[in-house]
Amino acid sequence: MAALLPLLLAHLLLCAHGATASSAATPPPLPVLPVPSYAQLRWQLSEMALFLHFGPNTFTDSEWGTGRADPSVFAPSALDAGQWARVAAQGGFGRVVLTAKHHDGFCLWPSALTDYSVAASPWRGGAGDVVADLAAAARAEGIGLGLYLSPWDRHEPVYGDTIAYNEHYLGQMTELLTRYGDLEEIWLDGAKGDAKKMNYMFDAWFSLIHQLQQRVVIFSDAGPDTRWVGDEAGVAGYTCWSPFNKSSVTIGHTIAEYSRSGDPFGQDWVPAECDVSIRPGWFWHASEKPKNATTLLDIYYKSVGRNCLLILNVPPNSSGLIANEDILVLQEFTGIRHAIFSQNFAANATVTANSVRGGQDNLQFAPSKVLEDGIYSYWAPQEGQTCWEMLFDLGRSTSFNMLQLQEPIQLGQRVIEFHVAILIDELWQTIVEGTTIGYKRLLLFPVVESRYLKLSIDSARADPLISFFGVFMDPFSSRHSLQNHVKPPRTNSSDVTMLRMAHASVNKSIAAM
Repeated sequence: MAALLPLLLAHLLLCAHGATASSAATPPPLPVLPVPSYAQLRWQLSEMALFLHFGPNTFTDSEWGTGRADPSVFAPSALDAGQWARVAAQGGFGRVVLTAKHHDGFCLWPSALTDYSVAASPWRGGAGDVVADLAAAARAEGIGLGLYLSPWDRHEPVYGDTIAYNEHYLGQMTELLTRYGDLEEIWLDGAKGDAKKMNYMFDAWFSLIHQLQQRVVIFSDAGPDTRWVGDEAGVAGYTCWSPFNKSSVTIGHTIAEYSRSGDPFGQDWVPAECDVSIRPGWFWHASEKPKNATTLLDIYYKSVGRNCLLILNVPPNSSGLIANEDILVLQEFTGIRHAIFSQNFAANATVTANSVRGGQDNLQFAPSKVLEDGIYSYWAPQEGQTCWEMLFDLGRSTSFNMLQLQEPIQLGQRVIEFHVAILIDELWQTIVEGTTIGYKRLLLFPVVESRYLKLSIDSARADPLISFFGVFMDPFSSRHSLQNHVKPPRTNSSDVTMLRMAHASVNKSIAAM
């Protein structure tokens, strides 16, 4: 098999055009708009957030409170925001997002604009502040803080009076944005109810948020900074673009397929966020049990592994603590991810490409850059190519069933379609085809064995750039889970076809060239 390597290299070189070395530094390629802001990049790099649904519903065994529960029901005996933050940090979550106010209108901070808050509860004699506790705990653990402030308020008397309630809402938002230090995410939705006519002045809300917090991203089902993926299962589309047209949707009026897939022609950068709860409900209920770790792993593949951020809800219990059974699942989930991704079989691979920006000897954009972690180093091809291929020699025959690809999204999302093949008995066999890569693409397939892999970019919005390529083994995912990753032949650009056999002799390819 080693004797084939010169032939494989020759195949790549025959695809190259004008790849001459230059002694002068080569500038990076132009970005392909749209591109993420600083805050959006930080958000994407964090990969996962821990959602914390907590409030009177926790104590009344309900999901949507009426706004009439007595504040005295809020009486956690052992509330420890430090534990929440530690669980998040140890689990690899880059931020925590707290329901500072849910639909019932109860505020987890002592708001001066309502008497329906922790100040009216017996918890800490009415002197407690859950938001302050969590803000301090998040800073201590080195993770970000986000807050959810429900637009729908079933307790506030002025709800239904558009002017009065929007003033009230902006007043509460100002309290949250100015009391607790830096916030990294404000989580909103368009929830309404109680048959009251209510118009939310979202543009005014967004302007205030960005005015008072420079590093924040705003989530809603239509952006402006991150968008809802369109379900509460934590699953993104097989095709998932961060480009999006905000002008095509409004909060409360979105198109499910458009939210799942994004838009390669979109004018705005609005990446998708996938929300799901570890339990059947969003608030803690004694009768419910958490999902298992392999289910969370499957969700991780279908969210983070499809160019999205995963926001996993882990609700504190009525004592004010994350339940031990939930912690055990999160610890197992963390251990599984570490076991899979700590051994990259391509880490010491020999990597070649059919062209390199600035010439084959240009180390700045060398193919080997894809073996470095992160998105800030990357392989770039020579401009004007129509054939984009990378060859990986793992050094020895290796079994694997998982690939990780990444693009340097700070320069835009580019790849439209790609496929990966392995060399078996001198024939290239396609093991996976994909649409879109973005920040991260994780691809699970039946176990294969080979020494050589070939990544081919089939189409792209501009010269494709690859920042990472990894080869892994996942021994934990069940056959059922794998079936969910393998799709039938695609009928549109959103599908991915797995394990399509596309035999092509290396020698015949070279002869044809």
